[in-house]
Amino acid sequence: MNFPFYIARRYLFSKKSTHAINIISGISVIGVAVATTALVVVLSGFNGFSDLVATLFTSFDPQLKICPATGKTVPADDPVLTKVKHLPQVEVATECLEDNALAVFHGKQAMVTIKGVGENFDSLTNIRSILYGDGSYELHNANLQYGILGIRLAEILNTGAKWDDYLQIYAPQREGQLDMTNPESGFVEDSLLSPGVVFQVKQSKYDKGYIITSLEFARNLFFRQGEISSLELRFKQGVDIDAMQKEIEGVVGKKYKVLNRYEQQADTFKIMQIEKLFAYVFLTFILIVACFNIIGSLSMLIIDKKNDVNTLRNLGANNKQIASIFLFEGRMISVAGAVIGIAIGLLLCWLQQTYGLVRLGSSSGSFIIDAYPISVHPLDIVLIFVTVIVAGWLAVWYPVRYMTRRLL
Repeated sequence: MNFPFYIARRYLFSKKSTHAINIISGISVIGVAVATTALVVVLSGFNGFSDLVATLFTSFDPQLKICPATGKTVPADDPVLTKVKHLPQVEVATECLEDNALAVFHGKQAMVTIKGVGENFDSLTNIRSILYGDGSYELHNANLQYGILGIRLAEILNTGAKWDDYLQIYAPQREGQLDMTNPESGFVEDSLLSPGVVFQVKQSKYDKGYIITSLEFARNLFFRQGEISSLELRFKQGVDIDAMQKEIEGVVGKKYKVLNRYEQQADTFKIMQIEKLFAYVFLTFILIVACFNIIGSLSMLIIDKKNDVNTLRNLGANNKQIASIFLFEGRMISVAGAVIGIAIGLLLCWLQQTYGLVRLGSSSGSFIIDAYPISVHPLDIVLIFVTVIVAGWLAVWYPVRYMTRRLL
């Protein structure tokens, strides 16, 4: 057995001549454990919100989305895209065309994103599960074109789930110069009817700014005949999405980007990751401060064991071995705090997941969920454990070496 580790273990669990040393050691362990618990709970909370947002997007976003690397649109009959559509793992492939426009209804107006989709869009996503109203999912009927608004957009335009008049849509002309004497000539005007429903993704980006309509309507409005802005895919049950993303990237080359659900919402998830990083850094500083309590405990222990150290020196122990004894003591305190803190943190996370102890509001149904979401990621637990060990080692390394040289 390692000699310094053996002595350090004996010192950690043995009774000290001064009772205060035991108390300070206990406080050091508790301080590290509390900081570790905070890291586990807070990072798991960020994971919970991130996973919650990901589940909300699944009703609207495809499993994979292929869009041009440069420019807005590409020809719908591109042989590369045709090859992707016929891959055996693909169950549904939907052509889409998105662009910005102005929506006007009875004097109220809003900038919107028109998303023209193919006939099988409802098979691609779970759009039917997020529709509200007395109507049904319908994008066109003969020459009539329908538009499904986000629920917040319907409130802004004051249309309700069903409106009886036409919703006017304006888009800039793609060609020609604007006649300042007649500004309206610079816009293409078209109109949509109501199918009697609105959708609610519970994300402001969609609920406040999107209108789903037919691909034909979008192409006519934006003068994009035979073009699409994206090809959206859903795969057969059991297909590995990550593997398919890599395979399709090999097929389409650098001309297209192949985005999974997280990459489609890169801005949202990047902000959440930055917030999580700042929380981790802030709590790590608190952890480092807690680790400095260990220095006080070790300082008193070094003084208390001065006679023991002289005995060890007489038995042949050198200064490096003696310093290692107290370094191991500090590391064991860090490990004990880390293990206890992670155990308590995981217990609190389990209680929150199971019983929802910390709630978002006093009344049920006020928010998307009633209690704060928690999701424990194993990699986070490993990161926290390593952080505690490294912080504890750095906090005691120099002070222990300095004190063993000066005091002993």
